Amino acid sequence: MSNLIMLCLIITIISNLMMMISTLISKKSYMDREKSSPFECGFNPQSFNRMPFSLHFFLITLIFLIFDVEMALILPMINTFKMTNLMMWSTMSMFFLFILLLGIYHEWNQNMLKWLN
Repeated sequence: MSNLIMLCLIITIISNLMMMISTLISKKSYMDREKSSPFECGFNPQSFNRMPFSLHFFLITLIFLIFDVEMALILPMINTFKMTNLMMWSTMSMFFLFILLLGIYHEWNQNMLKWLN
């Protein structure tokens, strides 16, 4: 039992010693603090939190997600073509495309597809 305690103590001392040495010889300085700060979406983290945000980027992301999910739903429908008859498969496809066209029409009415201001 004492060998196990001694081994744990040695491992702890060596790991702490390595961390202290790496901290002392590292080239980081106070000027590198800006590089270490989090960076997200082009906003400066030291600025005011409630900066105006263009809603257009958010809407483009939503359109991308809708069409990304569309691909995830269409691919399994191809496999079901072998298991169902043509009438059932075409009904499912038309219903799915109707929902997508309805979504695109709604986005068009909300001016989400307008690329220039």
